[in-house]
Amino acid sequence: MNLSPSAVVADAAELADEIGFDAVTLSAVARRLGVQTPSLYSHVRDLAALRDGITAVALADLAGRIAQAIAGRSGQAALAGFANAHRALATDRPGLWQSLHRRAGGAAVTSTAARDLVAMNDAVLLGYGIAPENRVHVIRFVGSTITGFLSLEQIGNFDHSQPAPADSWAAAIAALDTLLISWSSTP
Repeated sequence: MNLSPSAVVADAAELADEIGFDAVTLSAVARRLGVQTPSLYSHVRDLAALRDGITAVALADLAGRIAQAIAGRSGQAALAGFANAHRALATDRPGLWQSLHRRAGGAAVTSTAARDLVAMNDAVLLGYGIAPENRVHVIRFVGSTITGFLSLEQIGNFDHSQPAPADSWAAAIAALDTLLISWSSTP
């Protein structure tokens, strides 16, 4: 088998989607690839580096989804595209989604994908006229709202009551839109 760092990380990312991010280990990746665990060390430094690689893959995937979802949009349409891109990643690639909810190492947080994601956050907020000094607060609030909702949805907390989660999701996006409009007018 011809391994490379990117191939090992890509395979580990697929494994994370299958068994959960926290269950990914070097030995599990080695078994999946049909190699001995020590042979992975020539491609990834250690488990932390492997997990940072998965997080970088997740950031790139999310950045691509968001770019497509917000292109040519502003205001609530951009916000909905932004939020729906997160929801699609959580649904389609649950292991990647989980990898975004940990303290990542420097390689992941300084990656091109991480910078792209920051730029897309700013692009969404431009449509609301959020002052630069307030952007970090808004990004944290919006991110917390999206992450909280999707985390609860992913573990099935919304399965036992009506309305459907999709209805609550739409209401949450509308509420975020209202809040961002009022935040932009707050000195």
